[in-house]
Amino acid sequence: MIEIDTTSTLGSIGVVTTEFKGQTPEFWAERCTEKICGISDNAEPHIRQQAEAYKLAIYSAILYYIKQAINSQVVTMKNVLDQQGHVDIAKILKELN
Repeated sequence: MIEIDTTSTLGSIGVVTTEFKGQTPEFWAERCTEKICGISDNAEPHIRQQAEAYKLAIYSAILYYIKQAINSQVVTMKNVLDQQGHVDIAKILKELN
């Protein structure tokens, strides 16, 4: 008879909510940065300092490009609404950005 003993862990699960809006670009940049840059608790102080600087640079780059993507999408949606004759909605969308 063959027996296989397996175990697994689910890991950490967190929930973050907002009221009447989605999450901010800063929220998503933080989540992304955390996935990319892990820093060991046992890291030497000079290594930790370098890693923290690297993590900040990664966060800044991700945040910049998330904001650019949002702006680009808003421009696309505004133009589609304009082309379809929904000028009033396009104006509202532009003001929300």
